[in-house]
Amino acid sequence: MTGMPVPVGRPGLTRRRALTAALASGAAVLGGGALSGCGSAVAAGEPAVRLWDLFSGADGGLLNDMVHAARPDMRGTRIERTVLEWGTPYYTKLAMASAGGRGPDMAVAHMSRLAGYAPTGLLDPWDLDVLAEYGVTRDDFADAVWSRTQSEGRTYAIPLDTHPFIVFFHPEPAADAGLLAKDGTLDAEAFSSPDRFLAAGRELAKASGKQGIAFGYVTDTAQGWRLFYGLYRQTGGAFRLPAGGPAEVDEDRMAEVIAFMARLVDGRVNPKRLDYAAAIAAFANRQTAMILSGEWELGTFRAADKNVQAAPFPTVFGTPAVYADAHSFVLPHRPDPDRAQRRRTHQAAAALLKAGQIWATAGHIPAYRPVTRTKAYERLRPQAHYVQAQSHVVLDPAVWFAGAGSDFQNAMSQVLQQALLDGLAPDRAARAMVRRLNTFLSKPSPA
Repeated sequence: MTGMPVPVGRPGLTRRRALTAALASGAAVLGGGALSGCGSAVAAGEPAVRLWDLFSGADGGLLNDMVHAARPDMRGTRIERTVLEWGTPYYTKLAMASAGGRGPDMAVAHMSRLAGYAPTGLLDPWDLDVLAEYGVTRDDFADAVWSRTQSEGRTYAIPLDTHPFIVFFHPEPAADAGLLAKDGTLDAEAFSSPDRFLAAGRELAKASGKQGIAFGYVTDTAQGWRLFYGLYRQTGGAFRLPAGGPAEVDEDRMAEVIAFMARLVDGRVNPKRLDYAAAIAAFANRQTAMILSGEWELGTFRAADKNVQAAPFPTVFGTPAVYADAHSFVLPHRPDPDRAQRRRTHQAAAALLKAGQIWATAGHIPAYRPVTRTKAYERLRPQAHYVQAQSHVVLDPAVWFAGAGSDFQNAMSQVLQQALLDGLAPDRAARAMVRRLNTFLSKPSPA
């Protein structure tokens, strides 16, 4: 394999820099608790690619299945998984291990976290020529997802999936409300403006005899932001966050989106005071006909209604945009990486991507598009009905303080809750969000 160079032109790694990067991304305390290894039972003499990830429960079981399915594409190599707790413990431990060159061969990370890790020297770039030898190329990924893998002209993440914020619905009340196309998919045109969206919600309520659309946001640290940012990006409004500030945004469009969100939860379309768990329960128990949520809840909803359907989040404000994040494979920094081991790591990543049909059963959209173009994927329902969302996904702003589980998401959601629950005027809420944006921007980047 030709060189796997350590990136140049980036600051040297120090323990302090690594901890600062982890804290900036939302970490606060070094993770405690035992780690659980779950490598597959294979020949002990085979070289191992060590993988850290944050998938427990059903997703963890699916990843084990993927490891097993990938074996034919990586003969002579095995994958050893170590599962860590999601959020603070995971990202802090990953940062500290990378800073000391003691991290795993490969790790799973949210793409929205990349801006807080790649520029600081905590990650090494992937060698696309080597990946191509194993059948994975840049053209295998949607532009909207691939564009976020880059830093300083190099590729620091290989996307495993996209997990978008979508709509789930029970087909019977949706059909009775006249909101389905002839093929049984959601009629996106019926939701194509704020007024149409709200009218559709009222029709769903009539058809179900209960509530129309559920959205759980009360006390949640991310849901308000997910809905807001996807809708705001549909308006085409600027959202640029230059280092040092000030934020370059359109406050009028922000206020327009917030006003729509407030109408959505005014008690006529949606139960007014739902937290995340209550919204999930309301939809699963058929107390509402539709829910705005992440595709990761597919398993819960399908257990309650095997016929549950889903669709990409409708284009309400003119420009297609669907809020999402993406799990990706990253290379924790090594000061002097072993070339043969790095080659095995590239082979393992490629093999796992090719096993993406297994991952798709949980609802996640495999980022490796050859999987989503197969007949087997086309038969997946409702996954095949929202796969096109991957072409229009928008992730958190590419700044060091944003991303999954960050204080940034929480701060934005707190302001939005004041508008939706406590009656803060939309224009005042928009200004409050901008003030918080500028506070984050005024803090120095750890890079």
